[in-house]
Amino acid sequence: MTPDPLTAALDQLATHHEHISRLDTREETHFAALTEQLAEITDLVSAVGRTLDDSTIALARLQALDHQVAELTAQLTGPGADDPGSHQPGPAPTWWKLTASERQAPLAQLRAWVDQVYRPGYGHLAATLSPCWESHDLCLYVMDILSQLWSALYLQPQRSAGLLSAQAEYQARLLPALAEQLRAETNRCGHTRLPAPVSGHPRSTP
Repeated sequence: MTPDPLTAALDQLATHHEHISRLDTREETHFAALTEQLAEITDLVSAVGRTLDDSTIALARLQALDHQVAELTAQLTGPGADDPGSHQPGPAPTWWKLTASERQAPLAQLRAWVDQVYRPGYGHLAATLSPCWESHDLCLYVMDILSQLWSALYLQPQRSAGLLSAQAEYQARLLPALAEQLRAETNRCGHTRLPAPVSGHPRSTP
């Protein structure tokens, strides 16, 4: 029996339709997968971009810090720092391991600076220092820093603009901050409060 041409055509169309449906489903799956991969790649590119931006900012900050350190070093050294007549800081005293007798020499140097420079010259800042400062290791560390830095800044044969700027930094920021450490340490201890020793130099009026 000869098949009905119309039925055969309909069967063939149905077969084609099913095949096309499978193709559509497969392509939709592929499209969804590609879309997901594209989104992941976009997120990755964005993350890499942010990392590069953060690295650029960090590098810029590091370069700025290096520049500030170089400027401060130039201010503290400046012209004349290598001059034989300029002051060069000596080794820091190792207070934590010095015996009482070994402390006498570095203590005498600090005591001389306090009596000749600090008390006469620094008014209300020096007035807050109690005479018991020699009994406090914190004060010994601070006084060593203050005296050595003062000598490096004020005992130079020449003064440049950078050195002048460093002197202003010492006067306006470092000295008051360290003087406050001295005040706090020597005004909260149990030592007897005695008048500060009078040196042979006139003292600034607080």
